[in-house]
Amino acid sequence: MNRPDKDPAGPPHNVRIVRKNNRMEIPSSLDYLPKVDQFVESKLKKLRIKKDQLVDIAISVSEIVTNAVLHGNKNDLGKKVKIKVDATPSQVEVIVEDEGTGFDPSSVECRFDPESLLKEAGRGILIVDSLMDKVEILCGPGKGTKVKIVKLLR
Repeated sequence: MNRPDKDPAGPPHNVRIVRKNNRMEIPSSLDYLPKVDQFVESKLKKLRIKKDQLVDIAISVSEIVTNAVLHGNKNDLGKKVKIKVDATPSQVEVIVEDEGTGFDPSSVECRFDPESLLKEAGRGILIVDSLMDKVEILCGPGKGTKVKIVKLLR
């Protein structure tokens, strides 16, 4: 049975991406990651960001959106992932929100645990934490998850 979010031809055509100013809303499918990358890059083009900072932000946003789609919204195309980008000459702040059930951030394995570094999956927060200057995870039971990441531009 073919699922619309697993269509090899690309994203399903019956769902919408919403873009408004510095915000984007996508259906919960990893097929939309390239669109998210384009959106974030278009918001950062105005700033003269060093290439390594741009890469750090792009990788971090991709990791957080992937977590929102897979773990938060469980690939449910009826649920949305919201991305907000605020960029100034001194910092870039990105907020990613899902419509899932939320989780306990303290349940994320210790970021300094050597065994966590060797796992094939489950290192997204560790990666983001190492690339960004600030990472804040806000969630509550039944309220989804909001992740705020900040990169200081030096």
